[in-house]
Amino acid sequence: MLKKRCVIYPKDVQLITGKSERYGQDLLTKIREVYKKQPHQFITVQEFCTFSGIPLEEVEPFL
Repeated sequence: MLKKRCVIYPKDVQLITGKSERYGQDLLTKIREVYKKQPHQFITVQEFCTFSGIPLEEVEPFL
């Protein structure tokens, strides 16, 4: 059985959006601010989907 990750990384954001890895880092920082998370805390795939408006079904193939 294939296990899916529950967290998203800047490289994932790069693959999903087609933008730079730096853009992914900045976007995850912005999402952390919105969700009031500490810099060391992870962003979940669900939080990314909610923030970006991209459906989970479209994000999963990139993970």
